[in-house]
Amino acid sequence: MPTHIDGFEAWQVQLHGHRVIYHTAGSGAPVVLIHGMVNSSRHWREVALALADRHTVIAPDLIGHGDSATPRGDYSLGAHAASIRDLLAVLGVERATIVGHSLGGGVAMQFFYQFPSRTERLVLISSGGLGREVSPLLRSATLPGVPAALALAAHPWLVGRLRRGGDRLREAGQRQGVYLQAIARALRPLSEPGARTAFLHTLRAVIDLRGQRVSATDRLYLLEGMPTLIVWGQRDQTIPLAHGLAAHHAAPGSRFATLPRAAHFPHLEDPDGLATILGEFLATTEPARIEDGDWGAIVSPRAPRSRREVSSIG
Repeated sequence: MPTHIDGFEAWQVQLHGHRVIYHTAGSGAPVVLIHGMVNSSRHWREVALALADRHTVIAPDLIGHGDSATPRGDYSLGAHAASIRDLLAVLGVERATIVGHSLGGGVAMQFFYQFPSRTERLVLISSGGLGREVSPLLRSATLPGVPAALALAAHPWLVGRLRRGGDRLREAGQRQGVYLQAIARALRPLSEPGARTAFLHTLRAVIDLRGQRVSATDRLYLLEGMPTLIVWGQRDQTIPLAHGLAAHHAAPGSRFATLPRAAHFPHLEDPDGLATILGEFLATTEPARIEDGDWGAIVSPRAPRSRREVSSIG
């Protein structure tokens, strides 16, 4: 039976022996909302309900996040993308608009790259995977001694103090409150050892001390013909706005929008503004339809040369 949260229903399914939780809302053309690191499907609630009048919204908890299982295993972008493909297959969803925030943006791009025939549109929100720079806090979390420090930092008493401090600062109109709230929100799910281990595996799959170690910038040309929207919070201190602008210029035909009131979490800091932008994009674009047989021509527009021809050119 589903758990109801004002129309945002939580369901459970077993994938490869592991519990996967997902939320759904509405009916219509499917839209998949992929959360970022130490977030969960619950954080999409306001955006999902705003889109639910015209769309079936599906928001999964990635493996190792939220209420999904935290097994010892593969936490790469490709593994997360494959899990979402499997979930959609179980739900009977063949194609969908794929929306990803932060880490979820990297997962969304990987989903498109691995399963183009299942992707109708692509939306990247303050997305990872578009440049090296990332906040020092995330880089430092890759250090060897972090697990013990993280266990202390995620203690409920400390998280509560951070949250209350952030609330007071934000009510007083001080922007530091947003960042304290974000830190508290990130630490709250990490009180359990399994969640901390999954977080560190996920983080180290995409970030090291020098910054982001996974990049999709060499494959943005593939988005020609795929309706693509890139959205960024203007006050983002975690991943630079410049990454989004550069990706917009590199992705043929993409749209770009910013949210002045938002930092790195537009779906939490300005859900109404984000939902408006998403709704307009969905209403004014036609879904792409890429067949498996088309992918070779998209990846390599020129016909392959024979070995003899290559030798004669060399």
